[in-house]
Amino acid sequence: MIMGIKNWVAMKKCLCFFSFCSLFCSCVKNFDPDLVGTTSDGKLIDEIFTVKGVSFTMKPVSGGTFEMGSLSGSLDEQPVHSVTLSTYYIGETEVTQELWQAVMGGNPSRFTGSQRPVEQVSWNDCQEFIEQLNALTGKKFRLPTEAEWEYAARGGNKSKGYIYSGSNDVDAVAWYSDNSESSTHEVKGKLPNELGLYDMSGNVWEWCSDWYGSYSEALVTNPQGPSSGSNRVFRGGGWRHAAVYCRCASRNAYMSTSTYYYLGLRLAISATER
Repeated sequence: MIMGIKNWVAMKKCLCFFSFCSLFCSCVKNFDPDLVGTTSDGKLIDEIFTVKGVSFTMKPVSGGTFEMGSLSGSLDEQPVHSVTLSTYYIGETEVTQELWQAVMGGNPSRFTGSQRPVEQVSWNDCQEFIEQLNALTGKKFRLPTEAEWEYAARGGNKSKGYIYSGSNDVDAVAWYSDNSESSTHEVKGKLPNELGLYDMSGNVWEWCSDWYGSYSEALVTNPQGPSSGSNRVFRGGGWRHAAVYCRCASRNAYMSTSTYYYLGLRLAISATER
């Protein structure tokens, strides 16, 4: 009788062990790092972070392939070429003065207002801000690559092919020279694009991580830009400039030490690093 009970207990332990192994293997088999942070039906969801009482939202951008560049703009927007990107997250808005102040303890902006985008920040300043932000959050925030920026501006895999980010009517989505009254404006003052991103066109230009360089005709995957250069890319147009610069494909570049009252930033983070 005692032996029977011992055998029964041993058998139950074996069954529990095999059940655990089966469940573990199933989880490993079905794990997809790009789907971390999803609803029950696999839909990617927003990520909200809080730093010293200031919250900001990162929007998911599902990976995919798109045509980068334009045949109707400047020569540096050519050739139009295919780019494939992995899933990532990008800021719902430009980095606000409130967030910059919370992280850095100061505000360099000319046009002050807690919900206005921070400006007068160089590419190097942005790197220092991101380093401090990562130390506070334990995350790996960064600037978007130029390709990530354009893909998100175009609406990612929800793109409707608009000229500007979210519309063919620039006034609906952008603060630029004709409507800005010579100033930045609070974020979310215009309509968002297909991904729910605000001010990808207009308000302030936004630094990207890449060195500025010519495009390649070949299909590229997760491009990082040239390995070296003289100037860093910035995108999106701003309150001081014409509508043509608010196009999704428009490019520009400055030295990494440059600061202007129409130049800010937007955060990005890889899906597997948030």
